Amino acid sequence: MEHLHSEELNKENKILRILRASYLSSILALFFGMVCFILIDVTKVIPHVLVGFACLNFLTTYFLQKKIPILHLSTLSFSLALIGAFAITLYSGGINSPFIFVLFVVVLGGYLNSQKFVTGYSAFVFLLILLVFTQSFSEFKIVENVVPLASKSIFSLLSILIAIYFLINIFSVNLIKTHQALHDAKNNLELQLNEKETLLKEVHHRIKNNLQTVSSLLSLQSRTIDDISTKGLLKNTQNRVISMAMVHEMLYMRKDIARIEYKPYVTELTAFLMKSIKGADSAVQFRLDIPDIKLGIDTAIPLGLLINETITNALKYGFNENEKGEIYLKIEKIAEENYLLYIGDNGKGFSENITYKTTASLGLKLIHNLTRQLRGTITRDLSKKGTNYVIKFTEISQSIT
Repeated sequence: MEHLHSEELNKENKILRILRASYLSSILALFFGMVCFILIDVTKVIPHVLVGFACLNFLTTYFLQKKIPILHLSTLSFSLALIGAFAITLYSGGINSPFIFVLFVVVLGGYLNSQKFVTGYSAFVFLLILLVFTQSFSEFKIVENVVPLASKSIFSLLSILIAIYFLINIFSVNLIKTHQALHDAKNNLELQLNEKETLLKEVHHRIKNNLQTVSSLLSLQSRTIDDISTKGLLKNTQNRVISMAMVHEMLYMRKDIARIEYKPYVTELTAFLMKSIKGADSAVQFRLDIPDIKLGIDTAIPLGLLINETITNALKYGFNENEKGEIYLKIEKIAEENYLLYIGDNGKGFSENITYKTTASLGLKLIHNLTRQLRGTITRDLSKKGTNYVIKFTEISQSIT
């Protein structure tokens, strides 16, 4: 609503500037006509044309201001100005007339105002100039120079001043039009970007809601199952779904809808996993060292799932009930799109002979598959107690921005 009001206000200001310029043109033409008639003894044709143009231009401007239907103001004004300038040029010396500068400025203004008909307009102006030129030859002359020799200098001065005024006025109006066009284009672009951002936020919001619905269905399903192993599988799947839902939640809640701040995400994810698997009173502590980085959704989700699997395994199998321990996670940026993830625990660990190829553990297989998805490599650090990984990964370029 505010955008529409601003557009209407700008349009009204633009019309007011054009109306003001048109009124001033009429006043200037009337003044020049009176000067010709009273002060410099130019009494034939020229002052009558100037006064006639002033009156007609004043009327068309008045009609437009009162919103009375009439031809487009600028088109009619330039037509009147062109006819008037042509007539005065003919009766003040033809091709040698100082008023030809005014004719040139009016032609320029008409060109800028009617670019849709530039070919026809150019041909018409070309014929007018030829007609003006023919009046230099006595055998073709149909009009006489009505400006007395004694008044020629003053007439030239006034003609040049009027030409300069019209030139400045034409360029200022066109600059205003250009500025207005750029302003409108900028507003339209901002409106489209805002609509796109709102739509994308709505998409992320819906995805998050759908994933939470899936999580709730898994939770309800697990309540009907007595088998502890199957119940645990459903719980793990539920946690994976929630880790993805968190990414979409952060994307629609924050200003940047393409990338998420990863430190708050990991902090929230680890707190959720701790509460879900060990409970609020667990003796296991987290040590997080994550820089202020933003990752796109194509990187954030697989990396989040990888972290989810690693921490889930550590919480479930790395420590006995109520046993103290520590899980650490560190992300280090090593190049423009390359990162190192140090993640592990100081728990019981498992045999170095067990790999994702030899085990039936879905979690371990997922960790390696997600590393490949991130175009990375994974190395197990056997020099430390517990289970520890060094994972090199690459930020995946956004497929849709």
